[in-house]
Amino acid sequence: MQDELIIFTIISITLFYGFFSKILERYNISGPMIFLLIGMVLSPLGFDFIVIPLDSQSVKMVAEFALIIVLFSDSSSLNLKGFKTNWSIPTRLLVIGLPLTIVFSTYVATLIFPDEPLIYLLVMALILAPTDAALGKAVVTEKAVPRKIRSAINVESGLNDGIVFPILITALLLIVAHKEIGSDSSWAFYLIEQISFGVLVGALSGFVGAKILNFVMKREWVQDVYINLSPVSLAILTYYTAEYIGGNGFIAAFVGGAFFGNFSTLLRSEQKVFLESEGEILILISFLIFGLTFIPATYEQWSLEVVAYAFMSLTLFRMLPVVISLIGVRLPMWSKLFIAWFGPRGIASILYVMTVAHSIESIDLHNKLFSVITLTILLSIILHGLSAKPLAKLYDKKF
Repeated sequence: MQDELIIFTIISITLFYGFFSKILERYNISGPMIFLLIGMVLSPLGFDFIVIPLDSQSVKMVAEFALIIVLFSDSSSLNLKGFKTNWSIPTRLLVIGLPLTIVFSTYVATLIFPDEPLIYLLVMALILAPTDAALGKAVVTEKAVPRKIRSAINVESGLNDGIVFPILITALLLIVAHKEIGSDSSWAFYLIEQISFGVLVGALSGFVGAKILNFVMKREWVQDVYINLSPVSLAILTYYTAEYIGGNGFIAAFVGGAFFGNFSTLLRSEQKVFLESEGEILILISFLIFGLTFIPATYEQWSLEVVAYAFMSLTLFRMLPVVISLIGVRLPMWSKLFIAWFGPRGIASILYVMTVAHSIESIDLHNKLFSVITLTILLSIILHGLSAKPLAKLYDKKF
């Protein structure tokens, strides 16, 4: 009965939001807000209609499929032209601001949560480092905001999850290797095997898949609907092939997407369509699952120190490194603070924490860190979502 209720809920919300999405957008209400709120209302925090434990197979399946699609999509469809045109600000944000954010967040975490192992604090900082421009959509679409600023925020959010992911998966593999294999040298071989096989499968799959699709498209052998489905199928095939031979499937999906995008120039428009349909529904379902599971499971741990760290993550840990990275750039301080504030934590953080939660068996031993991540994402969805349009319009009046 519960499975039917979950499916009914997902379909109903999708239909409702689809019908009224433009109207809701006028009031700064986004899809992630709606799906997250409905999830919380149906969870034990609300009417207690749906109870899904964190370690349930359904949560794991949604997280896996959504992360596979997002990783493959991000690396395959990223347009670097804007990065080449306006390279200065995004480069500073990624090369200086992002590492500073991770280091700063990890260091302060050691002071606030001294009993937690350093590797877990690093994982927490990495999960909260990527930004999601979609949560502040008005900022990257509002014409009142200069194109240079919009492009910088958009390009940064498109690239930073790809930069963070290899570090996060390496840290996670270290944790898993120590737990499953032990402290002897064999864990190093496990780590090398996971990464190397993942990269190899991803590169081969993305390259071959792109070449085959280019070939059949030139000869018009493939129907349009299957062009749109091909990236989805290739992403999932790449993941499970890597897992079968002992590699890491997520690394394979990410590398596969990068090769697929670079060697399939004919497919750029189709990849965009795929991103905006199949990818979007998986992303929205992930927000629903997040509201159903993580918030009810962690809200009792929202102590003063957790709340303080969550607010610092959205402000100090993000904004100070961004301002430092933009020293020397000829921008008014208001513009620098504008860029610094719009670092929403969204789908990448949600999918990363879902994946980590299912990879680490001792969740209860580190539930305070999971509560920090959950609260930070929740606050970001609300605060960045509500402030995007008003601050974008204020920018127009300010300059």
